[in-house]
Amino acid sequence: MATVSLTGASKEDAATVFAVLRTAFPTDRAFDDVPQDRPGDRSAVWSAEFEPTQEWIPTDPMPLKGSVSATLQGDYVAVDQLFEALSTTFAIEHWGAASGDQEKEVDLRLGTKEGRGGTP
Repeated sequence: MATVSLTGASKEDAATVFAVLRTAFPTDRAFDDVPQDRPGDRSAVWSAEFEPTQEWIPTDPMPLKGSVSATLQGDYVAVDQLFEALSTTFAIEHWGAASGDQEKEVDLRLGTKEGRGGTP
């Protein structure tokens, strides 16, 4: 099991990232549970839990309107599989990682892959 937290993104971009992961892996969120705007000026943080499996369905590259900050946190295998799924779909800038005995956390910046209707 791994948690994905998204910040610095529009609700549409957050929904795109979660839709890609939902296509590839089981999640704790219903299909129609999409990010919603919050009233006020505070930045939104959207999160969901995913259960990566050995057999996942890769998706084609998807455009994002802007960049999205993502934090992946969970056991090593789950985080690595989420990272692999995201890297097939989005351009990834790796910002950092922290590792423990049984968990790791990876901070990423996601963007649109070149040649897919947006700028990287």
